[in-house]
Amino acid sequence: MKVTEHLKNANGKTLFSIEVLPPLKGENIRTLFDHMDPLMEFKPPFVDVTYHREEYVYKKKENGLLEKQSTRKRPGTVGICTAIQNHYKVDTVPHIICGGFSREETENALIDLQFLGIDNVLALQGDAIKNETRFVPEPDGHQYASELLKQIIDMNKGIYLDDDLQHTAPTDFCVGVAGYPEKHFWAPNLKTDMKYLKHKVDLGAEYIVTQMFFDNQKYFSFVEHCRTEGINVPIIPGLKPITTKTQSNVLPTIFHIDLPEALADEVEGCKDNAAVKQVGIEWAINQSKELIKFGVPTLHFYSMGKSDPIYKIAKELF
Repeated sequence: MKVTEHLKNANGKTLFSIEVLPPLKGENIRTLFDHMDPLMEFKPPFVDVTYHREEYVYKKKENGLLEKQSTRKRPGTVGICTAIQNHYKVDTVPHIICGGFSREETENALIDLQFLGIDNVLALQGDAIKNETRFVPEPDGHQYASELLKQIIDMNKGIYLDDDLQHTAPTDFCVGVAGYPEKHFWAPNLKTDMKYLKHKVDLGAEYIVTQMFFDNQKYFSFVEHCRTEGINVPIIPGLKPITTKTQSNVLPTIFHIDLPEALADEVEGCKDNAAVKQVGIEWAINQSKELIKFGVPTLHFYSMGKSDPIYKIAKELF
């Protein structure tokens, strides 16, 4: 079932959903299931599964020269989505990214997803490779999420890369995109960022999932800006509880977000990470209650491989 159908069937009730990471290469699928098992108590209608692009290492050869070798830290998202759907009978939302894919490889991945009965995808640009300062697309790949989105929408219309194909069957993906309440860090300002988001919705994006935020006013303002610009698709808030002291510095750096002064002060005053975790849980519960009152379609939690704090939050809400 499509994400938008789940939201419609909820009849205004706020749902619970999660984003999970594929297990590290060499780990058993049970690692992921052990993480997810407690959270299934809250009946998420869909689960997002991230995609991690290939990275590269340089290994010295016997002649002293360096050889570039590709590595993949985590197994393929397509297989993980299928495993989750088979195990839990719950819909999955694989992340499809620009980085690491040519247009043909993207098309083949989407065909596989269609054959497997996966109805949803989240179209993202993806991160730059760690040793690159800017995102660099693959040869014949997409530079921007909007280009990737257009390819998916074209396939929904039966338009494939090979113009000579006859009697092509259209796909039927429900496509989500990312939104940034504190703007994407590459955008010069929020107005420009909103223009690009509106373009993606005009192309056919059916819902938006936001970057994590810790100040609900940022989300409320973002929704208001979207509606003013004619962006009327569901806007799902992304949430993550802080669990360690280092996250108060790391999360703003990596995700280009602000922590409210009150939260930062509370974390700074904690004696250890156990105290930080409790502060993060309580902050997220209060955030969630306010968002539910606002009428958000779903509380979408970025689990990052840690289910315990999310379980405690959901237990207070659902």
